[in-house]
Amino acid sequence: MNRDDLQSALDRDDSTSARAALAELQVGSDFEFFQSQTASAHQLWAIWSHRHQVMLDTGVTPRPGLAEAVDRLHAAGTARIYLATITGSQRRFTIFLTEDLTRSIACM
Repeated sequence: MNRDDLQSALDRDDSTSARAALAELQVGSDFEFFQSQTASAHQLWAIWSHRHQVMLDTGVTPRPGLAEAVDRLHAAGTARIYLATITGSQRRFTIFLTEDLTRSIACM
């Protein structure tokens, strides 16, 4: 996956986090695509929903976009998901991509 492909996938995601990640990518921030592995959306939902709940239970402010990403991963069911990250000037984004790499399922 190249920068243009990731930009195109993020452009199809209307979430606030995706907009912020796209802006970072467009100004040249580094990104990494994890091509050699996928996970089911359900597995990722289980991991991130648990992390989200622990944060809420312990008074830690969840990272921006986490609640929405958890909801979107749940809605994606058993779909296979690829991961990418963008390291911006102020934060690091995690992007969950469809198996065909055409769109972002969620971004946080």
